[in-house]
Order: sequence, then structure tokens, then C-alpha cells
Amino acid sequence: MLSTSANWSNQQLNYFNWLRHQGAKNNILLPFKPGTSGNKLPTKPGTDGNFYERKMFMEFFDSHSHLNDEKFDKDKDETINMLKKEKITRFITCGYDLESSKKAINIAQKYDCTFATCAISPNDIPQSEEELWKELEEIKKIAKQKKVVAIGEIGLDYYWNKDNKELQKKAFIKQIEIANDLNLPIAIHTRDAVMDTLAILKQNNVNNKGIFHCCPLNRELVKEGLKLGFYISFSGVVTFKNAKNANEIIEMVPLDKLLIETDSPYLAPEPVRGTKNTPANVKYVAKKIAEVKKMKLEEIANITYENANNVYKIKK
Repeated sequence: MLSTSANWSNQQLNYFNWLRHQGAKNNILLPFKPGTSGNKLPTKPGTDGNFYERKMFMEFFDSHSHLNDEKFDKDKDETINMLKKEKITRFITCGYDLESSKKAINIAQKYDCTFATCAISPNDIPQSEEELWKELEEIKKIAKQKKVVAIGEIGLDYYWNKDNKELQKKAFIKQIEIANDLNLPIAIHTRDAVMDTLAILKQNNVNNKGIFHCCPLNRELVKEGLKLGFYISFSGVVTFKNAKNANEIIEMVPLDKLLIETDSPYLAPEPVRGTKNTPANVKYVAKKIAEVKKMKLEEIANITYENANNVYKIKK
């Protein structure tokens, strides 16, 4: 029987192990011939004692988008209908306030390919604490509906909002409690608030963990977030020319904790930066990660697809 080659990179070996544990979704086993495979990877031994390689059917899962944004009001149906042609077969529509959360649920219940999250984001917190609690009560009610897969986006943002830090923290903690009560993961937004974000996550148990959405390229955040069991989701930011430490941060994230997203309609990646972003552009994020990790685009696409299904507990 062929043993794993010493010539494989760590990323290839990680992928080999990932495949062994994940199994195959719509994959075909083809004979693997040692010495002629290039970057192709064997997956598991067949009954004849030889290793086989997978012929992969590539599909993408955008783990965080906002098709509920008003920028999609005129072309939402057209945008969603064309995604299958681009091999984007699933995406998450994320809420950020009460109205956008309701809108996300409506979109998710209309289209098979998308699922919803509900929350009050740190950038959409009401001015009064009383109003905040009322809105969060409503969030908890609507989050019980079909196709809601997470509480998010929630967290802290000290870049845009410096005057209500304590209210942001209260909202973050309360929504962690809501997620725990509903047996849902969380989707975290954090900006210029790394230490406070980590402190809250360490002091408040998150039963189903979740995702650092559009994860800031911060070593401490990624290191500690991974220790806490969270997934790291990269957006188009990693493709930007001024994202100087993107490669290093991408390398820090193991394959089984890796996600990709667009944060549509914002943060369009290179080579379409400056345009209205859509889930179709998630492939450019995957391409960047594949280049850094020296893997095939198909491999990153399918790994992140499975990871998104796992964290959101979506049936395959």
C-alpha cells in the first residue's frame, strides 16, 4: 500500500486528513498513480490496496452576505438566480437590526439556497437600553423560525461607535445568551475592539461557538479565537493590495476552521474591487486562500463548503 509521501506539504497532509474524516460529497474516486500526480492528492486506500484520488465537483458557500441590503432591492431575484451558474450553491443572508433580520428570514424562506441569521449589530444598537431590550426580545422570537441558523452579526465596533461601548457589551452578552437558549452559533463582528471581544467570549460560554465574520487580520484575535473553538471567515479584504499580513493570517488558520465570505454588497475583492459585491465573488476569496495554502481552488471551495454546513448545522 502506498504511504503518504514526504514530499507533500503540511497543507496537503492536512487536506488528506480532512478528507479521511469528512468523507465524500458528490466525489468520484479515480486511480492515483505515485510520481505522476503533481498537486493531486490521494484520499483513501481502495479494496485493491492502492490509493485513489478524488475528482471534485466544485461548489461554493458564501458564509456571510447581505442580500437583504437595499442595494439589492431592484435586482435581488436576478442576483440570486445567477449564482448557481457561478457554482455558489449556498449562502447566508445576515441580519444586523430588527428589520434586516426579518427581511433575511423572508429571503431564506423564499430561496432554497440561502439561510438567515438574526441580530442587532454593534452598529445598529438603539440609543436607550430599554429600546434595546425590546428589540432583543423580538429578535429571540423571530430567530425561532425555519431556516434561521445563527444569531449574528453581533459583537463590538469601536471604530464607528465609541460613545456606547458599555451598551454594545450588554447587547453582545445578551445575544450570546439568546444563541445559547436557541441552540444556535453566533456570527461575530469586531472592529478596533479585539481585547474586549475576546474578554467577553472567555467570560461568557458560547455553547455552539460560531464565526469571526470578515475576520480582522489580527494575529492575537485569530490565535485566541481558534483556541476558543471559533471558525475564521475571510472576506475580500485578503485580496486587497494593502492587506500586507493577509498571507500570514491565512496560514494561521487550519483547514477545519476555515470559511469564506463576501459581506455583500460591501468589500468587493480584487479584481472587481470598487463594484457592488455579490456572493458570486466569493470565488476570488477562495482563489487567494488556495494560492497562499498552495492548494487547488476546488479543494478550498469544498472544504469551506463543508465547514459552513458544519458550523451552521445545515444538512448536506
